[in-house]
Amino acid sequence: MNDIEKRRITTMAKLLPENIRRVYLAFEAQALGYGGLTAISQLTGVSITTLRTGVKELKDGTVEAMVQNYAAASQEQPFRERAPGAGRPRVTQKFKELPTALEKLLADATFGSPSQPLLWTTKSLRNLEAELRTQGYSVSYRTIGTLLADLGYSLQLNQKNLQVGEEHVDRDAQFQFINARAQEFIEQGDPVISVDTKKKENIGNFIGKGAEYAPKGKPVEVLDHDFPLPEEGKAVPYGVFDMAANEGFVNVGISADTAEFAAESIYQWWLQMGHERYPNARKLFITCDGGGSNGSRNRLWKTSLQDLANRTGMEIFVSHFPPGTSKWNKIEHRMFSQITKNWRGRPLVSMQVIVSLIAATTTRQGLKIQCQADRNTYEPGKKISDEELAKVNLNREDFHGDWNYSIESQSDEV
Repeated sequence: MNDIEKRRITTMAKLLPENIRRVYLAFEAQALGYGGLTAISQLTGVSITTLRTGVKELKDGTVEAMVQNYAAASQEQPFRERAPGAGRPRVTQKFKELPTALEKLLADATFGSPSQPLLWTTKSLRNLEAELRTQGYSVSYRTIGTLLADLGYSLQLNQKNLQVGEEHVDRDAQFQFINARAQEFIEQGDPVISVDTKKKENIGNFIGKGAEYAPKGKPVEVLDHDFPLPEEGKAVPYGVFDMAANEGFVNVGISADTAEFAAESIYQWWLQMGHERYPNARKLFITCDGGGSNGSRNRLWKTSLQDLANRTGMEIFVSHFPPGTSKWNKIEHRMFSQITKNWRGRPLVSMQVIVSLIAATTTRQGLKIQCQADRNTYEPGKKISDEELAKVNLNREDFHGDWNYSIESQSDEV
């Protein structure tokens, strides 16, 4: 539902008499489809039981009878409006301490204490109901769900935000450095990209995580194992996300995830998307993790960037995220997560299917992605000597030159 729809529904719910209101809201819930009853209940505060009564009235002819009665009645008010304060009292009026008791069950302030009854069990609505009943609160799990919503609780997935080990002393300062430089580039009309390698995927008729709608009893049949097929191999998606344009490019390799592959992926983005959007750009800002094929200590990454600078004629600026903060990389939650959602439950049976699913990924915010297959071979474990590294036009920043540096082009040719 968009904001206009929400405002329409909540306004009508306040204006209509009780029995018309439940029918109207039931109709809106049906129009929303799956999950509509829950959505309308959370939006308006009307219980799901009441909405189900409205759905039943829509189906059994009650509504038609109500309309006929309304037409026949001239002086009488056909639809009874509940008097102020009438109806079943809220459970919190009967059990005034219920919200406090419920929040106490959900609190983990004494984590590890055996006195917390739900510490080692799932905090589901039914478990909460059972525990509250032992404390003398006779409430249903549905009522608990409504009360939790009133208290500001909702179902939450775990988030990988906590890093292992101690936080780097310059962590926040590095983020401030990255933000300031990115803002500077964007204001000047120069490209700012976030890059990373997405998780490798087996190519073949393997089970896909998640579920997709299919005829009941007719699931898509896949192989009963997840061992890679030698003839198919693995897909290695390297992504480039343009922060200002909300556009992405994915180069799907079948070889090793090397620094040369990473730099080639960025070059392909520049040829197919970047050059057209930034025709006058003379510099490029890359943000990336501190490890992997584009790691801060990777010598091949720097020599590959020198080749990229020579081919594009741009000066390449690079900033790495501090240790343990890879999940803050914009490409992770702005692009990769959307790709994962788009192919959930779908077997990635071929390279063509992978490329098509990635290219079809979009969002309401207008995300657009181009994708291509890269069947070149990239040699893993390639070593760069001190002499080769010394040839790179490498300029390190005063602040953490190991994380922040630039590489100038060695050629005047674009």
